[in-house]
Amino acid sequence: MSYLFIVSLVWAFSFGLIKSNLGGVDSTFVAYARMLISALVFVPFIKLRGMHWKTTVKLALTGLVQFGIMYIAYLAAFKTLKAYEVALFTIFTPIFVTLINDAFTRRFNLLHLAVALITVAGTWIIEGEAIQTSSVIIGFLLVQVSNLCYAFGQIYYRRLMGQHPELKDREAFGYLYIGALVVTTLATLLFTPFSSLTLTSKQLLTLLYLGAVASGLSFFLWNIGARKVNAGTLAVFNDLKIPLAVAVSLLVFGESTNIPRLLIGGAVIVGALLLNEVLTHRKLSQPET
Repeated sequence: MSYLFIVSLVWAFSFGLIKSNLGGVDSTFVAYARMLISALVFVPFIKLRGMHWKTTVKLALTGLVQFGIMYIAYLAAFKTLKAYEVALFTIFTPIFVTLINDAFTRRFNLLHLAVALITVAGTWIIEGEAIQTSSVIIGFLLVQVSNLCYAFGQIYYRRLMGQHPELKDREAFGYLYIGALVVTTLATLLFTPFSSLTLTSKQLLTLLYLGAVASGLSFFLWNIGARKVNAGTLAVFNDLKIPLAVAVSLLVFGESTNIPRLLIGGAVIVGALLLNEVLTHRKLSQPET
């Protein structure tokens, strides 16, 4: 769980950085730049010898969905939403994580779904009345596309790597970024107005940090952590970044929110995590009959 918690802290700052430093930059170009930098970090570690072409294609397609399409939709949402609103609207990611995992396993895990619903309730407490205008609704829908893609990638990567225990994460992750780079490159060539694209040194540094740390290293650690926990814990951590991000937006980037709701909602999320861990360990410790 330590990997998931560390990444949650890193991502809590990413929302505000994107909105404050990259608000005027074309969102498809930002997605492309982040994936290009991430790919440059991990491609040198990819495994070439002994890799079956089907495995490499599956890894690339996983990255295309989890990182590529996800980032195109996610970053586009910042055009109509505040940073804390983007963070808030990721509340449905754990529901997607749970349902996709149940679909793959062909079973219904009531405990994991219940924990996911508790986390949704906790984050909804923070600001449940944010959807008020058509522009916010558009941003909300874009975030849900992002949530669905990211949830699918987490579960599919965990299952795919479970089928290849001989393959290390660092050897596989470059393929994910190659897949993501393909779709973001196409989107950038189609939609980015290069004639008017200008970047300041501050924006370049922000892109470098987001690409190498918030995307490259953090996604790597997140997917490793996702393989070490059950679907319920993974669902909870997908929402833990929300109260953290709202707090950072409030204290660091000057946005406003309801502090009592933030504290109550954050407490509900932490409580859901603890409940999931206690019940899961209790279930695992029971003797088989």
